[in-house]
Amino acid sequence: MAKNKNRWKVQAAATLLTNSHISGFFTGKIYKGKLKSICVPGLNCYSCPGAIGSCPIGSLQAVIGSSKFKFSYYIVGLLILFGVLLGRLVCGFLCPFGWFQELLHKIPTKKFSTKKLKALTYMKYVILVVFVIILPMTIINEVGMGDPWFCKWLCPAGILEGALPLSIVDSGIRAALGTLFTWKSCLLVGIVTLSVFFYRPFCKWICPLGAFYALFNKLSFYRFNIDKEKCTSCKACAKVCKMDVEVYKSPNHNECIRCGDCIRTCPHGAICKSINLRKEDKKNEKMA
Repeated sequence: MAKNKNRWKVQAAATLLTNSHISGFFTGKIYKGKLKSICVPGLNCYSCPGAIGSCPIGSLQAVIGSSKFKFSYYIVGLLILFGVLLGRLVCGFLCPFGWFQELLHKIPTKKFSTKKLKALTYMKYVILVVFVIILPMTIINEVGMGDPWFCKWLCPAGILEGALPLSIVDSGIRAALGTLFTWKSCLLVGIVTLSVFFYRPFCKWICPLGAFYALFNKLSFYRFNIDKEKCTSCKACAKVCKMDVEVYKSPNHNECIRCGDCIRTCPHGAICKSINLRKEDKKNEKMA
């Protein structure tokens, strides 16, 4: 099985860069400098003591639920920019929590396919619409603002990157932990366990950020192309794809995270990556 052996280096660099406030892990102090007003492309908790930027999903919920701002052109525009330029390449290369799941999946044990669970991939779109947009916009708390429903109840990155490291160094936070912490800890344990046996379960089934970027996969400037003259439909690319994409049919499928394993596996060199949005690429997508 041919793999992109250097992808982990980009993932490690992206994780380190977005969490470069190293002193925060020892002091328990969250970075609140000017860089925190900028959203990072991947899922990375604002409350992580190492985070130097904001999580796009958390930021989106904050402005949607604010009594002063009902829509943020900056945050939505930035998300659209990432989506149009890269699509779900962000998931494959720039997301710390995505890399965390991949590292867990390397633990030696029997692995299971998710091909028969494809219906669950639509759940992340429901979560995006309901927990990230509708609930923060419509249900107001006692101070007149909408709660960040996804971050508060469903995001395992928040407990892993924020609550756990902060509670370790801050006795005040440890004393304030309650049922919500217990619930999210159980959720994290569940995701960790699933990640050992299934490839990126959170990305496939739950992540609203992945759902948003998926909407742009067939439109993004960075894309995969199939040379129809070289392709024999041998399905080698589909067999190697851990995101369950039939690459030879739909190289820019919504679930593709651009890992590049299919390119290295194809025995005929029929798959290539491109940053051009050419007419023939669009035609091939429609035919697929």
